[in-house]
Amino acid sequence: MKLLIFCDPGIDDALALIYALLHPEIEVLGLVCSYGNVDKITAANNAAHILQLAGRMDIPIFNGAEMPVSGELANYYPEIHGEDGIGPIKVKKGTYQFRIHNLGEVFDIINRNKDVVIADLGRSTTLAACFLLNREVMGKVKELHLMGGAFMVPGNVTPVAEANFFGDPTSTNLLLSHGKKVFLTPLNVTQKAIITNEYGEALEYYSKNRFKDIYIPIIKFYAKAYSKLVPGMDGAPFHDLLTIYSVAHPQRMQYLAKKVHVVVEGKTRGKSFADFRHMDSDDESKHHIALGFDYEHFLQEIFQNLTRPI
Repeated sequence: MKLLIFCDPGIDDALALIYALLHPEIEVLGLVCSYGNVDKITAANNAAHILQLAGRMDIPIFNGAEMPVSGELANYYPEIHGEDGIGPIKVKKGTYQFRIHNLGEVFDIINRNKDVVIADLGRSTTLAACFLLNREVMGKVKELHLMGGAFMVPGNVTPVAEANFFGDPTSTNLLLSHGKKVFLTPLNVTQKAIITNEYGEALEYYSKNRFKDIYIPIIKFYAKAYSKLVPGMDGAPFHDLLTIYSVAHPQRMQYLAKKVHVVVEGKTRGKSFADFRHMDSDDESKHHIALGFDYEHFLQEIFQNLTRPI
């Protein structure tokens, strides 16, 4: 599978990227780094750190957006992801010499590769910009997988809205309108993709790669943050990790086809909604909402790949 990842690392982005890089059936074509959990330059440096540990600095990093289309300045969440994005891990700017590629080069990648799949783990702004710049080439993308939305559960930045869709709802609606086939991995499933501190300790013990030293620090940092957000939770939900897992293992996900829209303005800004009055799939809809997944397989599959030698 040929995968292009839009991201904003971010603790859960970090594990998602590691999983994608170590997965034997995923070929990561590039990382597009934008604002979101951190500013885009910090996101690019964090991505470079992960690529360096994987020995994959050949994978290009692309220039993403620094703000939503509304022009609002982005809010970051250091209490959840740390000051520099990946918990206590400090990546000093300038540590790695890498080129940040022009976003337009993404179109060359799509043209050179057949059946490209895109996973967007952050705000929708940059991926939407790709459609604005070249809708014809973006029409060749086989599938879009978006981490975002919340169906039949509360939001995480407002009572009704999830952070990615709240951050730029206009861009999210553009993706829903123009993506050939759009899969949503919303909070109602990602909040169940919990990784515990004990799981992190096992990852470190059994890992045969250079990521082993960061597993415990970032998982414990994330778990501590969530212990304040959701008292009593054992561990933390890795939203983006589940999204990449869903790309690799669609047969382990339960999807429902429903037309989705996101509220753009007002008190319910960022709210994702679909018509659930009837729980039958809409055969005419190109939107597919994840409602469940195989948690035991998720844990086994993540463990198998995150401990894999490089």
